[in-house]
Amino acid sequence: MRAEAQAHIDQINDALALLRRFLDWDRALRRLDELNAKVEDPSLWNDPKAAQEVMRERRRLDEAIAATRAIESELNDTVELTEMAEAEGDDAMVSDGVAALAALAARSERDKVKALLAGEADANNTYIEVNAGAGGTESQDWAGMLQRMYSRWAERHGMKVELVDYHGGEQAGIKSATLLLRGENAYGYAKTESGVHRLVRISPYDSAARRHTSFASVWVYPEVDDDIDIEVLDKDLKIDTYRSSGAGGQHVNTTDSAVRITHIPSGIVVACQNQRSQHKNRAEAMKQLKARLYEQELQKREADAMAGYAAKTEIGWGHQIRSYVLQPYQLVKDLRTGVTSTAPSDVLDGDLDSFMAAALSQRVSGEQVEVEDVD
Repeated sequence: MRAEAQAHIDQINDALALLRRFLDWDRALRRLDELNAKVEDPSLWNDPKAAQEVMRERRRLDEAIAATRAIESELNDTVELTEMAEAEGDDAMVSDGVAALAALAARSERDKVKALLAGEADANNTYIEVNAGAGGTESQDWAGMLQRMYSRWAERHGMKVELVDYHGGEQAGIKSATLLLRGENAYGYAKTESGVHRLVRISPYDSAARRHTSFASVWVYPEVDDDIDIEVLDKDLKIDTYRSSGAGGQHVNTTDSAVRITHIPSGIVVACQNQRSQHKNRAEAMKQLKARLYEQELQKREADAMAGYAAKTEIGWGHQIRSYVLQPYQLVKDLRTGVTSTAPSDVLDGDLDSFMAAALSQRVSGEQVEVEDVD
C-alpha cells in the first residue's frame, strides 16, 4: 500500500477509534435499542417535552452509529479495491483509490467532530466575550482583531452575529466586546476557544518598528433558555447603569441605558448596551449572567467526569492556549494540541475549524500533547 494511502487509512482508523470510544460503542448500541422501543410506545407522547428529548437523543445516536458504520464499510471496500489494483499494476485505479481514501478521511473528520458535539449545551447559541490585556493600544488592537476573527468564523458557518456589548479602544481596537452567535452547535464548536490568545508582531503603532507581544482573553459560554432553572438572588447582585459607548453614529445612546451586573458570590461581571431601553439591556445582561453561571456548572460536571485529565488540560481564564506570530515569521500554534497554520491571515479571517476540531478531539481522547511555545 502506498505511503499516501496508508496515511489516509491511519487517519480514518484514528477517527473511528475516537468515535467508538466517545460513544462507548456497546453501551450506545444498547441505548439505541432502548430508545427505539420507547419511540414505538404510543404513551411516549403523553409527555411531549420528554418525548422530544427521547427523539433528540435517538436521532443523535442513530446518526453517529450509522455514520461510523458507513465509514467502516466504505474504508474496507476502498482498501480492498486499491489492493487489488496494486496487485494488477493498474496505476490509474490505484490513484482513484488514494483519492477516494483522501475524501473519506476528510469525511471521517467532519463526522467525528459532529459526533463530538453531544454535550448538554453544545447545540445552543453562544456568547463570545473578548477582553484586551495589559498593554494599551497594542492589546486593544489585538482584541479587536480577535472580535473580527470570531465574527468571520461565525459568518463562514452561516451563523448570525449580534454585538451585545462594546467598549472601544482609546486609539484602536476594543477594550472589550461580547458577541452572541446564533447558529447550530455554536457553543459546541466555540467552547474550546476560552483562554488567553497571544499575538507577536512588528507594531504598527511603534515608530521604531519594534516587535511587540500582546495578549487578549476570550471567554465562551452558552446561551440558556427558559427551561434551564438558574437561581440568582437579588441580594447577590450589584447593578450599575452607564452611557453606551458603541462604535458611533445614531446607535449610541445619550442616556444611561447600558447595564452592568456583578454577581458578588462568583465575581462574574456581565454587561449589555445594544438595546435603547435600560429594561431590555438589564434583561439581556441577566441572560448573560445565567449563561455564565450555567457554563460554570457545566465545567464542574466535565471536570468531575474527566477527573485528573480535566485538571491538567482544562483551559480557564488566565491560561494561554494559542500564539499568533506575524513577524519575523508567520505561524499560528495551538499550545494544547500542537495544531499549526503557516497562514495567520487565513486564521484571523475565521479559518478556525482545524483548531476547534483538534481541541474537541483532545477533550475526548484524553491524550496530552507536549507543545513548545513560539516566540
